[in-house]
Amino acid sequence: MKLKNTIHFFESALSETSQKAEMKVYQNFLHILNGLKSRDFSESEMLSIEIELDILQLDSEPKNRKKFFKKALQEFETYLNDTYSLITKGHYRSLGMALGSSFGMLFGLIVLSSFERSMGIVVGAFGGIILGCLVGSKMDAKAIAEGRAL
Repeated sequence: MKLKNTIHFFESALSETSQKAEMKVYQNFLHILNGLKSRDFSESEMLSIEIELDILQLDSEPKNRKKFFKKALQEFETYLNDTYSLITKGHYRSLGMALGSSFGMLFGLIVLSSFERSMGIVVGAFGGIILGCLVGSKMDAKAIAEGRAL
């Protein structure tokens, strides 16, 4: 599926739906596709992206559209990250927050157990989220400066 046709497909799907969650998935797809359209890709790279869009079978009629397109969006983002090192805005920050909360809880459970156990877990998780958010934001800024963010 050509990039232009895919953009048109998601614009029409966006105008047809009234569910907010489904609209958000379509808007995210459109944001990525418009970002790709504005980049200078070689002919072979653009063909590779269009082949990936064909593999996702976006023009099929699934039973649960939101679930199908959310999974397709996730696969397409993974493809862009693996192949061209392109990320969406806020990618590293959300990853940092998730990892920070996990490791923060573990840190709070093991190291901060001198407090009340639940208090150590809460303090560790909160600290991990803040630290993960800061590190992720810095990495996002670096990706934007390098031109890898869509």
